[in-house]
Amino acid sequence: MLNEGIGILIVEDDPDMAELISDLVEAEGWQPFTASSAEEAARVLAERTFHLVLVDHNLPGMSGRVFAQKLRSQTDIGIVMVTAAGSAAERVLGLETAADDYVVKPFEPIELTARIKAVLRRTHPALKSERDPVQVQHEPSALLLGDWVIDLVNRRAVCKTHPSRTLTSSEFSLLEILAATPNEPVSRTTILEQLGAETDRLIDRNVDVLVLRLRRKIERNPDLPQHIKTRRGKGYILHKDPSPLPG
Repeated sequence: MLNEGIGILIVEDDPDMAELISDLVEAEGWQPFTASSAEEAARVLAERTFHLVLVDHNLPGMSGRVFAQKLRSQTDIGIVMVTAAGSAAERVLGLETAADDYVVKPFEPIELTARIKAVLRRTHPALKSERDPVQVQHEPSALLLGDWVIDLVNRRAVCKTHPSRTLTSSEFSLLEILAATPNEPVSRTTILEQLGAETDRLIDRNVDVLVLRLRRKIERNPDLPQHIKTRRGKGYILHKDPSPLPG
């Protein structure tokens, strides 16, 4: 089951909000832990393993955005920003820097839990239940994209020229979706459905930001992409190298 034994760290300096989110998390069967600052959260993360971190944008001391950036540089753990900063610029900034998703206060409980579930499905594929609608078939099982070797079975991506460079779970999930139908355009709506995202006024922009992040990593020239191209009015299309690895 998706909720069994899942630890979620809530980094929130408002005690009432932290309690509210903890109650929502516990109601889903997940295990909530709280920290009131980035510094406290870092100590808690050093002591135990979590599946996902909810981070408030406006924290005392180190901001939530900076903390998320530092966390992302160290791990691929799922990160959801929870904040009162509701402008498009703030949301896009969070997605570009570290977060897998973004929830704005005040939020509906069902929205928060839906976004947590979507990120958990992407970051921990083994947690998917039998009822999970996302079923992506891969052919071949691995492929080459420039300097990258993409293992679609074991969800690993290795950069031959920069071995330390990695893809986040959301970036890999996007790559999986595009690789399922190579050389054919995939619409933003389809991508969002596959990612399990909620639809709102910024959702198309969220896909564009995720594509931009992926291009910056796998394209030799992100401004002139050779692998992930835009098909106007159709979405995005993955052009793989002509000699795929054997499946």
